[in-house]
Amino acid sequence: MSSRHIAPDRQAIEAMEPFERLDLDRIRWVTEAEQAEQAWSALAHQDVLGFDTESRPTFVRHQASDGPHIVQLATAEAGYVFSLRDPHCVLRVGQLLAAAHILKVGFGLGDDRKRIIAKLGIEPAGVVDLNQVFHQRGWRRDIGVKAAVAVSYGKRFIKSKKAATSNWASAQLSTAQLVYAANDAWAALRVYQALMHEP
Repeated sequence: MSSRHIAPDRQAIEAMEPFERLDLDRIRWVTEAEQAEQAWSALAHQDVLGFDTESRPTFVRHQASDGPHIVQLATAEAGYVFSLRDPHCVLRVGQLLAAAHILKVGFGLGDDRKRIIAKLGIEPAGVVDLNQVFHQRGWRRDIGVKAAVAVSYGKRFIKSKKAATSNWASAQLSTAQLVYAANDAWAALRVYQALMHEP
């Protein structure tokens, strides 16, 4: 019988020092054509990007989500949060997601993929779900970003529950929303980098 790694529990994670994060000066809120072009220039030649999406929550049973409403991509230096309200932002982020030569790494990306296909009409390529990577290395499949940061760095990744359930379809996101969204993608990239340095 193969051995299975056990992730630290919530109490153990809460006792850890906070994991560093991107502050607002390293986060780009991409809402119109010129910003989309600047983001494209920064991201199109990257080998690996942290990746996530956010959708406005649904509170009625069986109500279908019309998300994603934003897409987050991150380099080691910065996080880019694309609004999907602007057609040029949709075009550029769609091209990045469809680019097979750029790895997009994140956690629990099954629903993200389905929603992107439905909303953007593109098939994401080069997508790596880090839950599956951890599973292949002997961890339980749904380790998630908080446990993954704890395992990889011995630190506590802070996620705001209030931001998580906020209105991601808003035309203007709050500072808390931008920080939450960008760091989800950035933390995924950092975990991927740690995994690649393991034997």
